[in-house]
Amino acid sequence: MTKESFLIEGMTCASCALSVENAVKRLPGVDQARVNLTTEKLSVDYQDETVNPKIIEKAVAEAGYQATRYLGKQDKSLQERQDNVTKRLWRQFICSAIFTIPVVYLAMGSMIGLPVLFTTNLSLLAMLQFFLSLPVLYLNKNYFINGFNSLFKQAPNMNSLVALATTVSFLFSTFALAQVFKGHLHYLHQLYFESAAVILTLITLGNFFEASSKSKTSESLQKLLGLKVTQARLVKDGISKLVDLEEITVGQTLMIKPGEKVPLDGYVLSGSSFIDESMLTGESIPNEKISDSPVYAGTINGQGNLLVRVSKSDDQTFLSQMIDLVEEAQATKAPIAKIADQLSGRFVPFVIVLSLLTVFFWFFLMQESFHFALTAGIAVLVIACPCALGLATPTAIMVGSGRAAHNAILFKGGDYLENLHQVKTIVFDKTGTITQGQLQVTS
Repeated sequence: MTKESFLIEGMTCASCALSVENAVKRLPGVDQARVNLTTEKLSVDYQDETVNPKIIEKAVAEAGYQATRYLGKQDKSLQERQDNVTKRLWRQFICSAIFTIPVVYLAMGSMIGLPVLFTTNLSLLAMLQFFLSLPVLYLNKNYFINGFNSLFKQAPNMNSLVALATTVSFLFSTFALAQVFKGHLHYLHQLYFESAAVILTLITLGNFFEASSKSKTSESLQKLLGLKVTQARLVKDGISKLVDLEEITVGQTLMIKPGEKVPLDGYVLSGSSFIDESMLTGESIPNEKISDSPVYAGTINGQGNLLVRVSKSDDQTFLSQMIDLVEEAQATKAPIAKIADQLSGRFVPFVIVLSLLTVFFWFFLMQESFHFALTAGIAVLVIACPCALGLATPTAIMVGSGRAAHNAILFKGGDYLENLHQVKTIVFDKTGTITQGQLQVTS
């Protein structure tokens, strides 16, 4: 059995995550596939004989997303990727708004008492709306690519709703524009170019806020990653030299000067000092270290020089295991998250069917005009676009486990975090006293 992790790009909601999971689970030899929407990471357990990382990446690509194998040394990749996504979405929103605002003014300015432009040439007014909405559609083309791709693969997501709503609005408006040029000026009241532009612009703004919140939820994990160092003082033939952590192997000797972090787990060969191990134990008073005392990566040396023999590689240190445990806990679905995923998976198809039934109801049963029925159907698609249910649950689990890890409390999975409200008694296995972590002058 092999375990691999992949970074996924292009996900915007819980149904996106479910599409990736289902695409990978269908591969022969895959035992389990879990997607964490907030960390944008896919964890896969599979048999080597029938599947490999390239096949998994291809399956994800066919589902409309991009998978990159996570090598474990990309500590800052999550934060960097989330920051890049946030900046891209903000630029996309600003550029979309620049074109959307004039479209809205031309289409609806008169309704709020603003001066009406091009009153003598209504065809030009309609044509301007058409051309101003085109850049908005192009700037937000990712919704159409992802949405229709998922729809054709019978795994519709929130982008499918956005794509359907805006496409129908734009095509119907283009048809109405053609009728205007034929002299049927009453079709001017059936132009919905501003609706398509506003939908895309506001959805982009919503995705920007979601990306910002996801970026903030990973701060606690980033603080743990920040405890790692990238270089260490390697001692060879009595001479110390600063080298990258990747070059150090088990059994080599390191020098740790006062105030420096311990790079890797090991034990003291010579020297004595006091080391602050509060990030591991929560104990505020530094521990004395003499010959043969164990030291741990991420802890801070006090006032003495130490020579330390490395006993564990970077990916095997206590700190690395702690980070892996937090990531695994955040990736593990709690029972409430599984319910949210099931609902999100059925939500999009249900909304599409409901939209079609709305059009049918108003046009055939209520005998309303087709453009009224179509508007009602589009409204159903648009109003269902925000995926609060699917996003809120995994974000809450990540925030909870991340904040707990920052305070030296580790959860083995999301289900343990969910069940914590049932706990009535906590037993602490700790010698001495439970401290506040701050020294106080008592007398």
